[in-house]
Amino acid sequence: MENSLDSLLAPALRKSIEDNLGKVTMNKIEQRLMERHGVGVVQAIKEFSKLDSVLREFFGPGAEGLESRFIQNIIKLESSKKESENWIVLKDQILAKTVLESFADEEKKSILESVMNDSLAIADILDKCKISQSSGHEKISYLIENGLLVSNGDVSDGENIRKYQTAFSNVKMDIEKKSMVVKIQLKKIQLQESAILQVIQ
Repeated sequence: MENSLDSLLAPALRKSIEDNLGKVTMNKIEQRLMERHGVGVVQAIKEFSKLDSVLREFFGPGAEGLESRFIQNIIKLESSKKESENWIVLKDQILAKTVLESFADEEKKSILESVMNDSLAIADILDKCKISQSSGHEKISYLIENGLLVSNGDVSDGENIRKYQTAFSNVKMDIEKKSMVVKIQLKKIQLQESAILQVIQ
């Protein structure tokens, strides 16, 4: 089962790797991932051990430091003594913009809020949010594609109907030095199960 935080961070992390290593090296890593595991970089990030094994093949023990740098380019972990307050600052501007725009859209915001504490099937989300099928499906697809909504592996009433939830339980937007800073508060399980966060903790 995919970790919803890793799904959210995967596209930004892919870009961070390419920005740090260059297109040529990135293509070689992608090629090796396909040879060894049959997956591309974004999927390998979601199954982090696969990416880690290829990076170690290329860079040896130095891979660990590189992974940490790639991740710290896109997020910053704000540690707190309270376990309930696990905030991540989204340093990647594209990722921050995606979250901001989703909360600026009333229907997307309503969808996200409906599954912050519960996991629901798509039909139940639309019903709860009182959103039309056509518009609702389009917006849910957008949120799934961008990692803001992730299937948690649950099925509804024994049927094969996927249920969805968010990786975060809260979102904060602050203005710091005239720029918008987006922070997400993680659910404890996302924090524990995120392969990406294990690298920088």
